[in-house]
Amino acid sequence: MAPFYLAVFLIALTPCGLDAVADNDRFDCYPDEGVTQQLCVARGCTWEETSNDKAPKCFYGDDYGYAMNGAARDTTLGQQLTLNRLNKPSRYGAASQDVDPVTLDVEMHTAKRLRLKFYDGSNQRFAVRDKMPHIAAATSKAPSTEYTVNYVQNPFSLTVTRAATGTVLWDTSVGGLTFSDQFLQISTRLPSSYVYGFGEHERGTFRHQMDWRTWGMFTRDEAPGPPGNGVNKNLYGMHPFYLCVEDDGKAHGVLLLNTNAMEAVLQPTPALTFRTIGGILDFYLFLGDGPEQVVQQYTEFVGRPFMPPYWGLGFQLCKWGYGNMSVVKDVVKEMQLYDIPHDVQYGDIDYMERQMDFTIDPVNYVGLPEFVDEIRRDGMRYVIILDPAITTNETAPYTPYTNGTDLDVWIKDGDDNSQPLIGKVWPYYPDVVVDPDAEWDYKVENYNAYSVFPDYFHPDIDQWWGSFIKEFYKTLKFDGLWIDMNEPTNFIAGSVKGCSNNTWDNPPYLPKILGPNIYSKTICMNSQHGGTQHYNTHSLYGWSQAEPTRKALREVTGKRGIVFGRSTFPSAGYFEGHWLGDNTAKWDHLHKSIIGMLDFGLFGMPYIGADICGFWDHSTPDLCQRWMQLGAFYPFSRNHNWEGGSPQHPTHWDGAIADAARDALQTRYTFLPYLYTLFHLAHTEGSTVVRALMNEFIADKLTWSVDRQFLWGPALLISPVLDEGAMDVNAYFPRGRWYDYYSVNNARQGKEVESADQGRNLVLPCDMDCIPVHVRGGHIIPTQEHANTTVYSRRKPLGLIVALDEDGRASGSLFWDDGEAIDTFGSNEYRIITFMVETNTLHITVERNGHTPDPELQYETIQVFGSAGMPSDVTVNDEKLASNKIIKKDADKVWHLEGLALSMGQNHQISWNLVTSGAETTLARSVFLILAAIAVVLATINGHFFN
Repeated sequence: MAPFYLAVFLIALTPCGLDAVADNDRFDCYPDEGVTQQLCVARGCTWEETSNDKAPKCFYGDDYGYAMNGAARDTTLGQQLTLNRLNKPSRYGAASQDVDPVTLDVEMHTAKRLRLKFYDGSNQRFAVRDKMPHIAAATSKAPSTEYTVNYVQNPFSLTVTRAATGTVLWDTSVGGLTFSDQFLQISTRLPSSYVYGFGEHERGTFRHQMDWRTWGMFTRDEAPGPPGNGVNKNLYGMHPFYLCVEDDGKAHGVLLLNTNAMEAVLQPTPALTFRTIGGILDFYLFLGDGPEQVVQQYTEFVGRPFMPPYWGLGFQLCKWGYGNMSVVKDVVKEMQLYDIPHDVQYGDIDYMERQMDFTIDPVNYVGLPEFVDEIRRDGMRYVIILDPAITTNETAPYTPYTNGTDLDVWIKDGDDNSQPLIGKVWPYYPDVVVDPDAEWDYKVENYNAYSVFPDYFHPDIDQWWGSFIKEFYKTLKFDGLWIDMNEPTNFIAGSVKGCSNNTWDNPPYLPKILGPNIYSKTICMNSQHGGTQHYNTHSLYGWSQAEPTRKALREVTGKRGIVFGRSTFPSAGYFEGHWLGDNTAKWDHLHKSIIGMLDFGLFGMPYIGADICGFWDHSTPDLCQRWMQLGAFYPFSRNHNWEGGSPQHPTHWDGAIADAARDALQTRYTFLPYLYTLFHLAHTEGSTVVRALMNEFIADKLTWSVDRQFLWGPALLISPVLDEGAMDVNAYFPRGRWYDYYSVNNARQGKEVESADQGRNLVLPCDMDCIPVHVRGGHIIPTQEHANTTVYSRRKPLGLIVALDEDGRASGSLFWDDGEAIDTFGSNEYRIITFMVETNTLHITVERNGHTPDPELQYETIQVFGSAGMPSDVTVNDEKLASNKIIKKDADKVWHLEGLALSMGQNHQISWNLVTSGAETTLARSVFLILAAIAVVLATINGHFFN
């Protein structure tokens, strides 16, 4: 009864007659279920009623948290503070011991990067940073910074201020700092309501809604979809990183480097609360001039994105459940007959024998290795899926299991560390007949074998996982690896024997994540993984699988290859790409795929895309046609669906969508040199590939909420049709010159969008055969004639699109290497070419020439958009160009130079003189006469005053 009387006593002491605290200034002190006034006050918090059902009734007072013990002390990297807990009731008592004192290290890494590390200075706790050796540690304090950090002693709070503008980026004076063993919380005011990021989730807008929304983060095998049981779904990856755009257009990003289950709460103050249930509070702040610079700074820290091979930018095709080799062959043949670009064919789990890694189905996929050899000779590539779980129930020797057991690489049972944890995933028992129509739970119980889970942190993991990848390559010549089910997924809760009653599987607080418990759809949290409890390393599972997978792939193929995974964590983009998981064949998932791409651009993972035409359910011709048009502009462009789904490859439906799919993909292939250059810039500078409009037009606040359109880099605007039955698009064009580009309608190509002097919304007619694509003035885009695979398109002639700005200028660049060798940038085996137009002269300059294509490529065509007139003559490298190579196009202010045959490996200068139209001549003559008259008047005046 003591807690009850304490609560009554504290309620009696609660001050009366004070002004009510505004809803937006309340920070939830009791996010647990079942809050009452008695429980609230017993926790040392304040209770006030409110009519707002989203705002908390139980919230922190101004005397909750910690106080500084003495002054801040100087360190090599900045300052260190000691914080002592204020005299408040323990939040969870013995169930989650309070940490007192807490140490805060303030590390000033660079002028634009700040680390705030709250930790237990007396006891070692799990810290993610220790698992990331590829991230270089800071060694000294920055000599000067663009931020200041200030403290209030009691109760402790800190502010981080942008020095140049005085904008306060972080302000923790709102209270509530809590640091206990299994509950850590910190809240801060934000400088604006323009917040982006956090993942992985499905959202209806790129910009977050600040209406008391909670986003749980903990990796989970969960298909994208609306909230379930009142909880926003936490999906495959975990990315506790957000971007905030300040009111003046400056931007900053914040990473909480913590892997434990957590949640972020956004409220309209504007403010943000982080709650996590383990580890430390390890924050990194990145101060950018704008959103693009924040991403560059973030990837500078976590690791620049990997450079995909050129073929990885081609169109890719997959289906779970082709069923047999004949179907796969027919699909590939149909794509060829319809002349549709097709670079990569996939093998999903049905290529395996009973869904076991490193096997081939001996009945349905007889001849798979020979088929792969054949399509590779034809210029295609083949990618296979691998899942982490390994079956234990084979009656015949299965060396991946026996060898892994000998090396002791399995995650261990938390109740008996001498034994591996046993779950159930894809592999079937041997010698059983599977009823494909049986209910899911029946299948799992009766067909799915016991499975163990590799510990990818194990020191011998390369010897096991890497060796089997290399051995399997001797049988099947794959070019890339797709790692799936690595959240890790478990078809039963915890293990075959459940999970014991322990503090890891039953924490005192469970963040707002899906499932009745923390081990739902995965393994027990007390299992031993990575030298600690799986409770700490769960969300690192997929991340930890990526590095040894990439290493083995590169070693066995000798090429760059691609690895892409389902479960990701900060810095995953350094190793792998990602697809947006098991989406659904429904219209709203077109829009949400754009939001997902923009999110992963923030997370430093530009090799991103969604399953084109949808994974679950059955696609329709109209939906799939619009999705193929959008998906042609995904960086990772793959059509894929589930075992029970109707076929949806581009030649299905008797070729009804084949023409539109071909047109969209041929346009994609035309732009591949530009896309590849964008990936080079992402790999070397951290730039985004798919880019939000605000990244380029931060001065235009209307762009801060645009998420139905996106850019490729700075120069190409894609405005897809996203709604069923729509035959037009409402598109926003920021101020500046924009030119129509879509190869289906050559008469329209290069036509300028009206009203360049202002931002404008325009309704663009768009029938079923179009997707609006526009080129931005001031940019030069390298192109190449398309082909059905990149092996052949890379041999075709090059071209340039020169889109002039208001001053008649434009610039661009091209990165070119052999397309698949490892680290050509580091070994200087590449070619960089820059393009510049000013005063009617195009300069093509080879800046670095460390790679020579065989055969050497040539520029054949240069398209000029936005010209003030037709050229009267053109000189190429001081030689006059034949007039029949100067082509006037149908669109106004557009002309081409064709048949040039200029070597890619040499510098070139192309100049032109313009013939102005009659109206332009009249205008120019009028201006001249006016200026002449003014000159006469001024001369007369000067003569009057000075004679």
